[in-house]
Amino acid sequence: MTKRSTLGWGAVAALALTFIGLTILFNYSLAGWQLDLTQNRLYTISAGTDRILQSIKEPIDLYFFYSAKTAESIPQIRPYGQRVHDFLEELRQRSGGMIHLHVIDPQPFSVEEDRAAELGVTGTAINEAGTKFYFGLAGTNSTNGQQAIPFFDPDKQRFLEYDVAKLVYQLAHPAKPVVAWLSTLPMTGGFNPQTGQMGKPWMIYSQAQQLFDLRPLEPNATSIGPGVRVLVLVDPKNLSPAMQFAIDQYALRGGHIVAFLDPMAQADQSGGNPMQAMGADHASHMEQLLSAWGVGFDPREVVADRGHALTVAMREGAPPVEHVGILGLGDNSLSQSDVITSGLSNVNVETAGYVTPVKGATVKFEPLIQSSTDAEPMPAQRFAMLMDPTTLLEGFRPTGTRYTIAARVTGMVKTAFPDGPPKGVALPAGQRDLKASVRPMNLVVFADTDLLSDYLWVHEQELFGQSIAQAWASNGDLVLNTLDNLSGSSDLISVRGRAGFTRPFLRVDALRRVANARFHAQEQQLQQKLQNTEQQLTLLQSKRNDKSALILTPAQQQEIEHFEAEKLEIRKRLRAVQAGLVSDIDELGTQLKVLNIIVMPGLFALAALLIGAMRRRRPHAVPSKKE
Repeated sequence: MTKRSTLGWGAVAALALTFIGLTILFNYSLAGWQLDLTQNRLYTISAGTDRILQSIKEPIDLYFFYSAKTAESIPQIRPYGQRVHDFLEELRQRSGGMIHLHVIDPQPFSVEEDRAAELGVTGTAINEAGTKFYFGLAGTNSTNGQQAIPFFDPDKQRFLEYDVAKLVYQLAHPAKPVVAWLSTLPMTGGFNPQTGQMGKPWMIYSQAQQLFDLRPLEPNATSIGPGVRVLVLVDPKNLSPAMQFAIDQYALRGGHIVAFLDPMAQADQSGGNPMQAMGADHASHMEQLLSAWGVGFDPREVVADRGHALTVAMREGAPPVEHVGILGLGDNSLSQSDVITSGLSNVNVETAGYVTPVKGATVKFEPLIQSSTDAEPMPAQRFAMLMDPTTLLEGFRPTGTRYTIAARVTGMVKTAFPDGPPKGVALPAGQRDLKASVRPMNLVVFADTDLLSDYLWVHEQELFGQSIAQAWASNGDLVLNTLDNLSGSSDLISVRGRAGFTRPFLRVDALRRVANARFHAQEQQLQQKLQNTEQQLTLLQSKRNDKSALILTPAQQQEIEHFEAEKLEIRKRLRAVQAGLVSDIDELGTQLKVLNIIVMPGLFALAALLIGAMRRRRPHAVPSKKE
């Protein structure tokens, strides 16, 4: 008996030691492993981010400034703060030692607080005492370059991975991206034949020059040039065959292209002003290339949208009227799932066209900007020499369709020149023309060029002798977001927004809606009944026999007491109805607690007992007796 007990306790000790040993072994051998069972795979790093991490050649220091102690009193921020910390820690582990993560909780008037300000991370005052809350990220590389995310906005948490991956990519590739800019519009300034004066560069062009290595490209050029990260095409028309072929081959090599098309570019100076010269060709022409890229664009049609029409004055002294061809597109028209358009407030366009996916195309076509359903395509000629915009409403019949004014197009495409280079175009020795994509093309196409014009989004004013520009629309941010996104590698572009980290309580919200619908009608009926009762009570008291004394007849007194009792009963029922609004939610909470605390552990325990009982009932092999 003693021997069996000794053997039993020895087996238990051996199992305990084995369990501890396996736990230690798994902690080391499975470090960094995870199983993401969330619906939208919130904790899974994208392949593009992984490739960016593997491309880092020199160490990068990331400084995560996070007021952890202060966040404990901010329940809206605390879960997201932990999510950001976990994400940064995972990047560090996956970087192979190339990312050094520093987590800092800046205290007031400390060296860490000064360091945060120096690196571009800003603190936000959260109370009247001026206590600052820090929740941002800064990074530095070996050449003293630095980038920062001043504050992690919880409303932009779907773009957390993209924002951090972009910061890491910019530190790993600090040189200004090269942008080739081809425009048939006078964006660079120069002499204006209409005014007879020298014009200034457009504001968006000047801003792009500050952020990128901008290289102008002429329509009759024969090549795009090496090292171009983004190719910008503004109102492309009359392009030389060599230029069209160069654009085609650039796209097949996985090029990043931004195209601004227009059925009627207001800034086009070729052939005169389009508002005055009928018959002048003021539409973009790139049909051969667009068709190969799976994009349809009709240069003869303008989107007229009554739902987004802006009020304008066509001439000085004239009363302002709605113009269905000049549109103010709010956030309900801008894609909130794409980093280019998410968070923008409004974008203004004028005589814009629309783009469509070509039937049978293999590319992915994602709308970025769309009209309302109260829209109709109109012939572009109706907008030439237009003096009274109200005439556009004559015969206006909305189609109920939302027209795509801007889209992102990605994927593998085929050449627009299947028969080889155009006549007169010679390839360099040893180089062959591509017939299909070797890498996916990335294209963002806008069906309007006027959104680039200063008058639709910015105005300048003189202040102390200096000209200061003030933006009143988001057109500039839209263009810079596009260039910023496409100037990264294809890996960075592939890191797209995902679902938010904070998930809504869908079941609770549904219960709340049902409860409100069920109890609101009862509450209104009771409130109306209470109001009627109080009115009758007031009327009864006003019909006393003696108005000079508080004397009531027995019948009046009995009726008043009845109404008073009914009034109390109605108030009691109202309180019960209001309490019933949350009863279903409380019941659901109780069910979840029972499920998590009792049912699930009980099921696991029952399963363990059943497995143990089955094992005990298995017949054991009987050792054979030696003869």
